[in-house]
Amino acid sequence: RNDGKIFKFCRPKCHKAFKVKKNPRKVRWTKSYRRTHGKEMAHDTTFDFERRQNVPVRYNRELYLKTLQAMKRIQDIRGRRERQFYRMRMATAKRTLKEQLDKKRAKEGRVTVTEQEEQSMMQIAEPAVARTAEQVAPQTVVRKAAQKITAPAPTTAPTLSFTFGAAPPAK
Repeated sequence: RNDGKIFKFCRPKCHKAFKVKKNPRKVRWTKSYRRTHGKEMAHDTTFDFERRQNVPVRYNRELYLKTLQAMKRIQDIRGRRERQFYRMRMATAKRTLKEQLDKKRAKEGRVTVTEQEEQSMMQIAEPAVARTAEQVAPQTVVRKAAQKITAPAPTTAPTLSFTFGAAPPAK
């Protein structure tokens, strides 16, 4: 570019896509694609807190601690809203899948559906739902305390005696 703008990329994959002039809104793995196609939240009030404020502020310990607490709270709120957004999106996807099944059955002339057919169609969508649920849900690490292993106490003390030739010479 001639305007001297500096671009920073998160990984070489993004840089290569930029160099070959790929439109990020059309490439499925980009963040902008997910936002423009309604896969992620695009508008939320918690996004307003991330904006940079280029106003110099003198260091104040209380202000610093309040800011950190507010950041944690905002992160929790955003997590809840993302999970709710995901649940709503999956509910509509499930509804449309059922409608498609009903249309297919009506076209074939079948009005009633066996439960087994419905289960098989829902299982097709489940891996994608589980995969995205892992991405959205916060991961918690649970550590178990180490268990103390005790060996049973011997009833009699073993006696061992070794003899290797003559005793060593005394000095």
